[in-house]
Amino acid sequence: MTRRKVYVTVNAEHMPDGTCRPRTIRMENQEEYEIDRVVQVRPCASEVGGRGIRYTIRIGRSETHLFDEQNGRWFVEAKFG
Repeated sequence: MTRRKVYVTVNAEHMPDGTCRPRTIRMENQEEYEIDRVVQVRPCASEVGGRGIRYTIRIGRSETHLFDEQNGRWFVEAKFG
């Protein structure tokens, strides 16, 4: 299975202390997913290129990485194949 950088639309809650909590993501095909849990947040490089704040998120029983490039753009390491 290969991974690819896919830019997504993110609905996030910005807290008074400056932290950010992503709540939903919408993929290129307009499918929207509610984020059940944010497992970890840390600065990190992506395996598919790029870097930023990496949110390890859980959607249902699946866990994936959501990246905030800190320039208004978000992407996921989407799985293909």
